[in-house]
Amino acid sequence: MLRRQLGAELRRIRDRAQRTVADVAGQLDWSESKLSRIETANTGIRAADLDRLLRLYGVDDAEHSRLRAMAAQSRQRAWWEAYGGALADAYETFIGFETEATSIRAYEAQVVPGLLQTAEYASAVTRASFPPDQLDVVEQRVAVRMARQAVLTRQPPPRLWTILDEAVLRRQVGGPDVLRRQLLRLNEASERKVVTIQVLPFAAGAHPALAGSFMVLEFSGAAERPLVYSEGATGGVFRNRPEDLRSYESSFEALGAAALTPMESIEFIGAVARGER
Repeated sequence: MLRRQLGAELRRIRDRAQRTVADVAGQLDWSESKLSRIETANTGIRAADLDRLLRLYGVDDAEHSRLRAMAAQSRQRAWWEAYGGALADAYETFIGFETEATSIRAYEAQVVPGLLQTAEYASAVTRASFPPDQLDVVEQRVAVRMARQAVLTRQPPPRLWTILDEAVLRRQVGGPDVLRRQLLRLNEASERKVVTIQVLPFAAGAHPALAGSFMVLEFSGAAERPLVYSEGATGGVFRNRPEDLRSYESSFEALGAAALTPMESIEFIGAVARGER
């Protein structure tokens, strides 16, 4: 997130200086792609390169110091980097965005979202994706998932609104007892003011998200465009083009309208946990 903010600041300063990417890259003897990658946060920037860039733009001492501090913070290791060997790059990036989000809207078609999983449910989900000889990777993945849940207790916490397909409540992940305890955890989580849970019943029929699960993350900065994240078998995909955002946000609104109300959903989840439905 800090790297994105820094890149946006550098792009704003370049525009203010009325310089093109080609012009700046030529004067610094950089490739144009190097400067573009820095401005789009696809790569970081070394302190020496930042100093050269800011001198070229003629920023004052105060702005120079502020941007230098932001760059230094962006290079600090995050807590999840300690698990880097067990995490895909896209997943690490996702955790960074999730940590900074002010609003998280998620549609889940297969399993309970990670932020609401119990440890035993998370372990069963993760084991299904790894061979038996990678137990250490499974344990690290579960540890990361549990640590991620701290985002819901930060101040201020993000607003979490999740819509669960009824299949999530029926799939016997870990067996009946593990699933029952997970369903009870969902109803406990729904008691938090910042958490909204809805169930999309099978009776709703076809809907706009038949293609699969997705998540929309929003951030506090006015310049920070929301992101859509969807996870696949070989990694996650991020989307932030305006037309993509409109499509996913429209889909989420339609899902919310078709789903049971939050109160109806609590009753439904409880009935499934008790074996009454």
